[in-house]
Amino acid sequence: MRVIAGTAKGRSLKAVPGKNTRPTTDKVKEAIFSMIGPYFDGGWTLDLFAGTGGLGIESLSRGADRAVFVDLDGTSIEVIKQNVQTAGMTDRSEIYRTESVRAVKALAKRSIKFGVVFLDPPYRMRDMDVLIAELADRELLEEGAAIVVEHDAEHAYPASIARFRQVRHSQYGDTAVTIYRFEAEPEQTEENV
Repeated sequence: MRVIAGTAKGRSLKAVPGKNTRPTTDKVKEAIFSMIGPYFDGGWTLDLFAGTGGLGIESLSRGADRAVFVDLDGTSIEVIKQNVQTAGMTDRSEIYRTESVRAVKALAKRSIKFGVVFLDPPYRMRDMDVLIAELADRELLEEGAAIVVEHDAEHAYPASIARFRQVRHSQYGDTAVTIYRFEAEPEQTEENV
């Protein structure tokens, strides 16, 4: 596992020991970034269920200003800290050990707007549509923000969720990637009131 492109290109990242964490393969990571835009011009990234931190680190390497990494597992948090340090991204990273919904609520209090959100939960969790709606309800997203959901290929997410519409869906063996774009609420005019 390594950083594929950008300022930290080629740096090796540690995996989380054991079989509880399934890191995103380099092939899938490369595909994700080609779909959402290979490079960023600033902005914030949220890596929920961060595991190794590979997706958030890749976005920092490709030009994101800051990344917030969230995972509930203590071993994952230690690996994320090591990987962020290896990539030279410590000063642009925030790492929290907490549950995803709790993290979303805490981040909403800070008025941060994310341009990219990565959701790569354990495959048994199939309720990312609820978490996606929560991100919108708590106003944590820039207009046009990308939500990347990595999930079991046997599970399908809907074409739209709240103010998100699915823009891409690809399958890589037993892994699927579904990408949504956030659309801000239409402005109220006399015609649509």
